[in-house]
Amino acid sequence: MSDPLDWNRNIIKEFRENEGKVGGPFEGGSLLLLTTTGAKSGEPRTSPLAYAEDDGKYVIAASYAGADKNPAWYHNIVANPKVTIEVGTEKFDAVATVVLEDRAERDRLYAKMVSLMPGFADYEKKTDRVIPIVTISR
Repeated sequence: MSDPLDWNRNIIKEFRENEGKVGGPFEGGSLLLLTTTGAKSGEPRTSPLAYAEDDGKYVIAASYAGADKNPAWYHNIVANPKVTIEVGTEKFDAVATVVLEDRAERDRLYAKMVSLMPGFADYEKKTDRVIPIVTISR
């Protein structure tokens, strides 16, 4: 298997070169680039993520493909919720909010992700953790 960092770098490059459109497993899907500040390093970190939209907010899931731990970008958001996102050709500053305490709202938003991208149902089955949902607002 190739290096996940190389995989992400290639997707980010393709996204930026093609006005937010990418091929492969993400073709036709909704993809954004999330740039967080590293919780430990303080350095900018960019992650390509699938998203849904809800009431003017972007919705992402800290699924980590069903791993038993949260992805690094989630820890970065918890440490510093100020983020930058890129959607299509637009890039803007935003604030990320973890939706975990309100379980009904978290479940509603996760179900929305599953309805758009059924693979998210598999991620939930792979782990015992509750996969956090994050909303991103301008």
